[in-house]
Formats: sequence, structure tokens, C-alpha cells
Amino acid sequence: MKILYIHQYFKTPQEYGATRSYWISRELIANGHSVTMLSSHQKDFTKKKVERKQIDGIDVIYIKVPYDQKMGVFRRLWSFLSFMFKSTWIAYKEEKLDLVIVTSVPLTVGFPALVLKKVKRIPFIFEVRNLWPEVPIQMGALRNKLAQKMAFWFERTIYKNATHIITLSPGIFDGVVKQDIPQSKVSMIPNMSKIDYFWPRPPDSNLIAKFGLKQDSFKVAYFGAMGLANGMDYIIDAISYFKNDENIEFVFMGGGSIETSLQERCLGLDFKNTHFLGRLPMKELSENVNLCDVALVTYSNFPIFATHSPNKLFDALSAGKPIIVNSSGWTKDMVERHECGLFVDPKKPEDLANKIRHLKENPKLCEKMGLNARKLAETKYDKSILCREFADVIASISENISTRK
Repeated sequence: MKILYIHQYFKTPQEYGATRSYWISRELIANGHSVTMLSSHQKDFTKKKVERKQIDGIDVIYIKVPYDQKMGVFRRLWSFLSFMFKSTWIAYKEEKLDLVIVTSVPLTVGFPALVLKKVKRIPFIFEVRNLWPEVPIQMGALRNKLAQKMAFWFERTIYKNATHIITLSPGIFDGVVKQDIPQSKVSMIPNMSKIDYFWPRPPDSNLIAKFGLKQDSFKVAYFGAMGLANGMDYIIDAISYFKNDENIEFVFMGGGSIETSLQERCLGLDFKNTHFLGRLPMKELSENVNLCDVALVTYSNFPIFATHSPNKLFDALSAGKPIIVNSSGWTKDMVERHECGLFVDPKKPEDLANKIRHLKENPKLCEKMGLNARKLAETKYDKSILCREFADVIASISENISTRK
């Protein structure tokens, strides 16, 4: 089949960001499909408004639509709408398409798929990474009641018109089904571990020295987005309990809307044990995560985040790190059931501090949890397993399309 894959924030392993769509595309190509990826430029590295590239067998169409996590609400909305209209026109001009795959967020990426279905009768699969519009509503970014009603109507319209829906967590699955969508139309394929990119090995002492870390300190990693959703102030509040303990160090990797303010807060509190390494491509990120003893996966205290399927959790599993989560959803169940991490109260930063200290004082427990994490990544969540599941969904839909023809 000729597949159009729409993902506004498509990333390759050489870039900073989530690479799920890249691995799925590679698997679909390996299964005999052709894949055209429709995405946006995240940097002004070209003057062209539209640019087409071949990347590892994927035909990628980049639309020049700026976006940055540091943008305010209205600039983000303009970016979403700009990509929505531009991608619809480009998608409409693509010829001989058999299937469209759309991955959110934002929810607006579903619009071109709706147009292609209504006008050209091309079926589409919709992948739900986060339950929009519930996320911006709970966080206070979408307060207008009329806008909320329109957003919920648009969400249901996409779900009802999709040939199939893929969700990334049990909570997201339930959220979709609650919209009167039959369970047979919905699959759950979570985010992926990358066991060949993140794996446990002896830490590089040269890197430790390069970043000004102590060789024998207990190192706590946070890597990924640093925005209002990620519970970053909660982490800083917990670090205050270790202000005079330089044998516990905190290593931040990533970026986002509040990265600068976090650095300024740590500086103002005179923390000597925090290190911000910035945004890193996957290879460097893997090397730096490997320096650490435990990984944090945190969110702000909103109920909707219990449904999330965070990339950093699955990369931490691959890296063989004990994981501390503060969401009471399925990630809590995962780390507790498989004994690969601990849950902390999202309202009590002192609980996070106590659990970090507990792991530091119990290296055998840390080692056991790390081994369990790696085993879980290898046996259940590796991309080789989950990309195959995704390809199987596409294969069943392909058979139905062929039958109709």
C-alpha cells in the first residue's frame, strides 16, 4: 500500500525528540509498503516553504511551520492551525494513496485525514498519544466553554470516522471507548523501548569528568520535555532536601518552556548538585543516561496524566535504570508489578526525596530493579515487538481495503 503518515513533529534518531513514527515507518517499509511522511520543520534550516527528502527509505515532506515549546498559547495555536491547513492541501495533492496514518498531538492533525476520507474516500488510522482536548482543559489552557465543546465534537468526529484507532496506554484506550467507540475498533500499542540504543554498560568516567560530576556520587536523571506538564518544580522541591548533600547529584537532559526558569531557580537556591546538559540526540542521550543510577518520570498533579505513555519511561527501562514515577496510573502499576521502580506521592516532594535516599542506601535493590527494567524492555516493550504489532494492524486493514476493491 501507499501510505501517507501525518506527524507534525516527526523525528529521526539523529534529532532530539520522540522517534516512534520513524521506527513504525521503517517497519511498514520492511513489510512492503511505501511511506510518505508529512511533517513540519522545527528549525529554519531551509528557506523553502515545502521540502521533500528521502530519509532511510521514508519519503518525508517537510512543511515550514515554526513551533517551539517556549511559545505561548496563541502562538502554539497558530502553529497548529497553520500546519493543519498547509498539510491538508499537500495531502490532497498526493496521488494514489491507499491509507492515511495520523498521529496526535495536536488534535488538529486529524483534519487532513477527515478531508481525504470525505472527498477521496481514503481510509485513515488515528493514533492517540494524549487525550486531547482533555489535557489542555485540565491544565487551564483551554477555558472557553464553546471552544471546549467544539474540541470535544472534533475529537468524536475523528474517532467515529477513523477506520481504526491506536492508543498508547490503557487509560487512553478507555478514554476513546467512552466516546461510544466499539472496542473492536481500538488497539493499545504503548510507547517503545529501544534496547539497541539504550542499554546498561559501565559509565564513561571521561563523560563524568566532562560534565563536572563526581565519580562516585548517586546520580538521578531526568530526561525529556521540561514544560508545565512535567512536574519540574516538584523535582526542584525534592532537591532542596539534598541541598547540602553533594553525594547525590541531579542530571537534567532535555529542554522546554520552563528550562531557563528551572536553571534560574536552582541557581537562586544555591544548589551545587544540579546539572543541565541541554537537548541531546539519541546517541548522546543514551551515553549520559547511562552515567546515572535512577531515572525520574514525573508529571504535574492532574488526573489526565495518569493516562500518559511517556517515552522517557521506556528508554529508562532499556537503560536498565530503576524508575521513580509520580503518576497513579498504569505506570505506577507497571513499576510496582515488575519491581523495576517506585511510586511517589505527586503532592509530597519529601516522598520523592525519601525514595531517592532509600535507593541510594540500598544498592542491591537498585541493581535488582535495573535488571528487572531491562528484562521488561527486552521481552515486552522493545520496538521490534511493538512495531510488528502496529504492522499487523496495518496488514489487517490492508486486507479489508483489498476486499472492498
